[in-house]
Formats: sequence, C-alpha cells, structure tokens
Amino acid sequence: MITGSIVALVTPMKENGEIDWVGLDKVVDFHLENGTDSIVAVGTTGESATLNCEEHCAVIKRVVERVKGRIPVIAGTGANSTTEAIQLTREAKGAGVDACLLVTPYYNKPTQEGLFQHFKAIAEAVDIPQILYNVPGRTACDMLPPTVLRLAQIPNIVGIKEATGDLERARLLIEKAPEGFAIYSGDDATAIEMIIAGGQGNISVTANVAPAEMARMCHLGLEGKSEQARAIQKRMMPLHTQLFIEANPIPVKWAMHEMGLMDLGIRLPLTVLSEECRPVVRQALVDCNVLK
Repeated sequence: MITGSIVALVTPMKENGEIDWVGLDKVVDFHLENGTDSIVAVGTTGESATLNCEEHCAVIKRVVERVKGRIPVIAGTGANSTTEAIQLTREAKGAGVDACLLVTPYYNKPTQEGLFQHFKAIAEAVDIPQILYNVPGRTACDMLPPTVLRLAQIPNIVGIKEATGDLERARLLIEKAPEGFAIYSGDDATAIEMIIAGGQGNISVTANVAPAEMARMCHLGLEGKSEQARAIQKRMMPLHTQLFIEANPIPVKWAMHEMGLMDLGIRLPLTVLSEECRPVVRQALVDCNVLK
C-alpha cells in the first residue's frame, strides 16, 4: 500500500506553453531529495485537461524514468470517456507506473450506476492497482460512499482520493471499506484529520512547494503523533488556503516559479496568477518558511 505524502505534481512548461522536460526532471529530483513518498504524474495539478494524449503519456513515462523505482509513481489516467480512460491506463501500465488515479467522469454527469460500471470496466480491462478520485467541486459529479464501497470489492481497485474535505464521509469510508482499501485525502486543509482518523495519506498540492514539511506531517499522523502533526498543519495553513486563491494549479505554478524551480508557463484557458493575488501567495510562502 502506498502511504504518506503523495505530491500531485505540476507539469512544468515554458512561457510559450511547451512542456519543459528539463524542468520536469528538476521538480522530480526536488521531491526525491525532500522525502516525498510518492508522485502523481498528470493529475489535476499536472494540467491533465490541457495535455493531449501523446503528451500525457510522455510526461508519465518521463517521471517513471527519472524516479527509477525509488518511490512509487501513480499516473493520472481518468477521463469522462470510459474507452479513453482504459487507453490511458493501458499506456501508463506499459510505462511502468505502480498505480493509476482515475477521476470521476466530468461534465457528462453519470448516475451512481454509471460510475460503478465505468470504474468496473477500467479495472477489468487493465490489471494494475487503481485509485478512485472523487472531486465534485471540479467535476460536477459526486461518487457517493455506497458506490465507493461497491467498487472497493473489485480486487485491483485499491483506494480512493476523497477530495470533498468532508471528514464525516471520510470516517465512514475508513470504517466500512474492506481491509487493504486505502483512503487518501485530496484536501490539504483537512488532510491530517483524515490521516489521524485512519486514512493512509495525502495527495497534495502544497507538497509541491513544501515537500519535507508535508512528508513530516503525514508521517507523524500515521505514527499516531497527532498533536505534533496538527502543529505542522497549523503552520502550513496559509499555503493550504492561498494556493487555491485562484484555480489550481495557477497559484502553485507561480509559487514554484518564485522558488526558482520552474519557468512561468501554463496553458490556456488557465492563465498566470493575477498581479493582485501575487503578494498574498508570496506572503504565504514566507509565513511557511518556503521563501525568505
């Protein structure tokens, strides 16, 4: 089981929007050096919605090659087309990832039965560990706990990234899910409470800029050192809040540029962080000792 601090990795780009492959290697190395437990390549934060299929698969392959088995790599392979999700998941398996992360189908608003059949079809088509991803604030699709628990019976569906921030829902899933089914937080602001309640880790935006602190927080939570973990969470709250002042990954990409980790590139329809928001994000970086 993959546990701990799992970064939802950005995809570095040049200012003209081209993928910055050298920059991608640099941010992967940054996480390897700072204790991140696992990397999600081409999730929401990695701008999966603006990469074409060839680029999507190429980024996953590059991350796997750079990591060289030192930590697990999870590929974002979800889509609102079941056949496309199967294709991306097959490609990721071929690239050598350890697991795949599959977001609920966005825009087309399937029923709960449709969601069950969608994820069941992917699991049956590709023999690789698969993690569900529920983020209704972005997808207009909420996969409810009974559906998650049905899917948890499928052997290679091994966990869920629950990004609602709803701790009662998380506690229900932790209580009812079969042994070996992992519950991950997808909401930095409430992540430590989910871990303390029995979750296995945090798939994090904040870890892009503060990997060592986020890894330490998760490890303390998993070890049952709740008060120490909560103290880190409290210190990191400015980042958990301000990295969402505009749509993710706009603020975190600007923050990483300020840190000297990557160029300022981002793809339309996303735009570079607005001038009025920059002092707020910068102050959060200073408050959390990421920048001086």
